[in-house]
Amino acid sequence: MAKINLLPWRAERRERRKREFFTHLVIAFVAAVVLVLLWGFWVSLRIGSQNDRNDYLKGQIAQLDAKITEIQNLQKVKDHLLARKRIVEKLQSSRSQMVHLFDQIVQTVPAGVRLTGLTQQGDKLTLDGVAQSNATVAQYMRNIEASPWMGPTTLVSTTNVHNDTNTPYEFQLVVALTTPKNDGSGAPASVSSTATPAVASTAAALAATGASSAATPLPAPVAAATAAAANAPVASMATSAPTASTVADKAPQAPAVSTTKGGARP
Repeated sequence: MAKINLLPWRAERRERRKREFFTHLVIAFVAAVVLVLLWGFWVSLRIGSQNDRNDYLKGQIAQLDAKITEIQNLQKVKDHLLARKRIVEKLQSSRSQMVHLFDQIVQTVPAGVRLTGLTQQGDKLTLDGVAQSNATVAQYMRNIEASPWMGPTTLVSTTNVHNDTNTPYEFQLVVALTTPKNDGSGAPASVSSTATPAVASTAAALAATGASSAATPLPAPVAAATAAAANAPVASMATSAPTASTVADKAPQAPAVSTTKGGARP
């Protein structure tokens, strides 16, 4: 005999499925909340760890900044000490320069030249003086070039003032000061007649100027000495015996150097 169920089984099944759906929904919601909480906790742990690392790095950076500042201060002290060391070494190396310089000035001044002024600015020496002729000035420049304590020489000006003295030419030279490699030996180098090409060309020009100025009225001894120096070759002017003897015999000797402007006339 067939069984017939007259109860509302479809409604019961619907209610059961509905309860299961809400149960699964609550479980999913709780799982989601738990996952969110766990993720937030993990993120907070990571943030705290990163903050700790940042604080450590900041502390290390502060220590490095302090060390860098200390190194910079030490570098400044080092530079200051090196500057003082260089000054001391420069003073040590140039303490005898003045003695040798004045000695070389006395040795390089030829007959017929008298210095009236001497000025030093750093490594530059300015010489003012008077001479018998332009050839004598050229001879003086060659003597300076041959000195181990005085380097290249530049002729600033030479002028014939047409006075009645035996030194009518006023000149100005700029000399670069040098230090020889064998400093400390104390032996002054001998003055030779060798000169640089610039000084040689200047000497030739001065000799030509001295030859063209022969018509200037000068005393007889000075005129004879100037003519002899102008007619002689420029390269052999340093060793020309007649010219040197003529100047030495016929022109009175003047003081070798005067460190004050306007020295006493011979």
